[in-house]
Amino acid sequence: MKQEVITTGIEEIKKGTKKTTTDAQKPTGAFIGASWVAFGVGLISYCIGLWNSELLLSSKGYYFTIIFFGLFSVVSVQKSVRDKIEGIPITEIYYGISWFVTILSIVLLAVGLWNADMLLSEKGFFAMAFLLSLFGAVAVQKNIRDLKWFREKQ
Repeated sequence: MKQEVITTGIEEIKKGTKKTTTDAQKPTGAFIGASWVAFGVGLISYCIGLWNSELLLSSKGYYFTIIFFGLFSVVSVQKSVRDKIEGIPITEIYYGISWFVTILSIVLLAVGLWNADMLLSEKGFFAMAFLLSLFGAVAVQKNIRDLKWFREKQ
C-alpha cells in the first residue's frame, strides 16, 4: 500500500498535478538575506576566532577541517531530504551516511572543544559559530533550490 501511494505521488509530481512543498511559497528576500548573513557571520566568525586563537597549528587544522566537513554534510542532508520529498530517488546508504557524517562532525567538534585548553567562553564561541554556520548553509541551500525550482516553473 505504501509503495503504491509513493508511486502515485511521484507520478502526480511528474505530471505537475500534485503540489509539492516547494509549491507553497517563494522565499522572500528577507529570508534569503538572513540565510546568507547567518552563514557568512558564522563561518567568518569561526575562521577569525580560529586565526586569533593560541592553538597549535595542528589543532587549528583540525577545527578548520571540521567546519568544512560539517558544512558539506549538512548540505548533503538537506539535498537528500529535499530529493526524497520531491520523489527524486536517492539511495538509503547515501541518506544514512549524510546524517551520520553530520552528527559525526558535531561530535568531533564537541570532543575537540571538551579536550581543548581554552576558556569556556572561547569554547562556547566556537560551538555557536559552528552551529550558526551549519544552519546558514542549510538555509542557503534550501533557498538556492527553491529559487531554481521557481525559475524553471516560469
